[in-house]
Amino acid sequence: MHLELPKVRLESFKDFAKHYLMIVLSILTALGLEAWIEHAHHSHAAGEASRRMDEELAQVIDAIGRSTAINQNELVTLRSLDAMVTSALAAGVDGSEINRRIHARSTDYQLNANWPTLSTVAWDVAVADQSAGWIDAGALQRYSEAYTAERELGTWLQHDSTLVLDAPHLVDTLTSLQTGHPLDPYGFLLSLRQMEMMLASEISHLQSTARRIAPAVHVAGAAGAGSA
Repeated sequence: MHLELPKVRLESFKDFAKHYLMIVLSILTALGLEAWIEHAHHSHAAGEASRRMDEELAQVIDAIGRSTAINQNELVTLRSLDAMVTSALAAGVDGSEINRRIHARSTDYQLNANWPTLSTVAWDVAVADQSAGWIDAGALQRYSEAYTAERELGTWLQHDSTLVLDAPHLVDTLTSLQTGHPLDPYGFLLSLRQMEMMLASEISHLQSTARRIAPAVHVAGAAGAGSA
């Protein structure tokens, strides 16, 4: 900020007071204009950051919905195969006949677990350029909780989602199906239950995460900038 002082001769205290007042008013006006410009900049930056995060989180919710639907369809197939084997075992059907039925539906024995794409780019940018600090506190809290839920889901999917699976047993079972080798019906049922449990758990985590993210979406319009 630069002020050009008036180069006039002051004849009296009244002149001094008048020029002093002009200088003070000029300074206050300049400071007010600067503060308004800064506030407008912060409000714009906060609005843009909120818009980007709204779009990103909405896309994540859509991706979670698609993955959930795919996994639910896979789970229906596995449970149908489970019901066939369970009812045959309960009815005392001969093992060779159960094997025949299992091999007839060998293509249903698949673990096509679908994971959504979890993006946090908009949040990372908002933190990096500090525009997150200019978003309304309530909205910022919701965004933070949403991205925390997203990261927790990503960690669970990568490290914990397959803990219920006995991978070697699943590979052995799949190999037997592909080669036409006889199976132990009960052992086959155990591997099915592992796959069902994994998919059911993933579906539950996906749905829970979507519910945690939803409150943060579309809050930008009411958020604005928290402080300049």
